[in-house]
Amino acid sequence: MSDLLPLLTILGALLLGAISPGPSFVFVVRTAVAQSRGEGLAAALGMGIGAGLYGLLAVLGLRTLMAEGGWLFTVLRIAGGLYLCYLAWRIWRGAAEPLTLQVAAGQPARPGRAFWLGLATQLSNPKIVAVFGAVFAALLPADPAGWVLIALPPLILLQESCWYAIVALAFSSRRPRALYLSAKATIDRTAATLIGVLGLRLVWEASRR
Repeated sequence: MSDLLPLLTILGALLLGAISPGPSFVFVVRTAVAQSRGEGLAAALGMGIGAGLYGLLAVLGLRTLMAEGGWLFTVLRIAGGLYLCYLAWRIWRGAAEPLTLQVAAGQPARPGRAFWLGLATQLSNPKIVAVFGAVFAALLPADPAGWVLIALPPLILLQESCWYAIVALAFSSRRPRALYLSAKATIDRTAATLIGVLGLRLVWEASRR
């Protein structure tokens, strides 16, 4: 149970980061709205694979740092908590801003192209690089079980793919899209509050150590 808790916490924090609108979110929405539901789902799979690759890199890099860094790892945990607080402030500040999309209709369905563009968008997204670095540095235990390290990348891939698939399905239907846009401010501010509380708790715990 002690090993399961950090795994679930990391997945939860990454899900909150994915929920807050950014380049990846907007790309999946635009693809689902402007092209087709199938292309939106293909883009969602590309996003999931990109996130899984970042999860693998984060696990490998931080495992080495935990074994050799000591105080440096503690500093990274504090920096990660501070970044989560900053991210919470950015999300809260932009909660009232409308989600704008540039829609282009009438193009033929090309799910393969949507997949590769989704993967490229995820891999080049500066937000996901910062979020993964902050979350893993702040939440990964100093001595995690081997199965946690093995399970994290595929679980991240599955979680991100499922989330963006839900986004693609929702925004390819008129009513769910309208419901989300009407509740965007509440959703963003809830996510910002949870991320901010998590960041403050991590800074406090890391400073005590």
